[in-house]
Amino acid sequence: MSQLVHTSENAGNRRDSLVIIPMYNEKENAAAIIDAVLALPHPFDVLVIDDNSPDGTAAIVKAKIAERPGRVHIVERAGKLGLGTAYITGFKWALDHGYDYIFEMDADFSHNPDDLMRLLKACAEEGADVAVGSRYVTGVNVVNWPMGRVLMSYFASKYVRLITGLKVQDTTAGFACYRRCVLETMELDKIRFKGYAFQIEMKFTAAKCGFKVVEVPIIFVNRVLGTSKMSSGIFGEALFGVMKLKIDSWSRKYPQKK
Repeated sequence: MSQLVHTSENAGNRRDSLVIIPMYNEKENAAAIIDAVLALPHPFDVLVIDDNSPDGTAAIVKAKIAERPGRVHIVERAGKLGLGTAYITGFKWALDHGYDYIFEMDADFSHNPDDLMRLLKACAEEGADVAVGSRYVTGVNVVNWPMGRVLMSYFASKYVRLITGLKVQDTTAGFACYRRCVLETMELDKIRFKGYAFQIEMKFTAAKCGFKVVEVPIIFVNRVLGTSKMSSGIFGEALFGVMKLKIDSWSRKYPQKK
């Protein structure tokens, strides 16, 4: 699938941390989330993966690229190809461009950009290989979600833990930091799922490869602006995909942490 990359390099000022933010129709949030990340005390760079948003999201991001050369980048894809493939594209871009800490984050402020600092500390100073921004490690820390969705997400994570044996409380969390060595080791081309099951597969594979996965408690706030991309099919993939993930793991040899 063809894709366009717009970037402004500043080779003399290489930073170590990249925040990958997939976007589709996020014109209400795009500029604000980029500004919030760039305002943090650690110099994070931002990579937006835009799936041909018809609302002009890409143009907003490109304006930010012009404002902050070398700090903001975009990969434009031809259409909606799934959250998982967006992150895989971003991970490979991050590895190609030499980043040591690679982050996943939503565009809609459901993840507080300030918490990037805590995820970075867990990996850079406290020995974690993967730091997960967890909604459930200290109870249920979700704001403005309908109760049905809270219960579905919470018990889906419990189900995933039961089937996979993962020690992670928030298995579908989409807010995380990966050390470079994790993404280099875990054979990204073998990651198959595209929706919430992608997040489960990433954590499961990292653990199978011998990496230390820790949870950092966060408060998750439901989006205020824009439209949710959630669907029942996404949860269906997560619920049924984990069984296949577990069964396949019995015969797969996972590369191990060096």
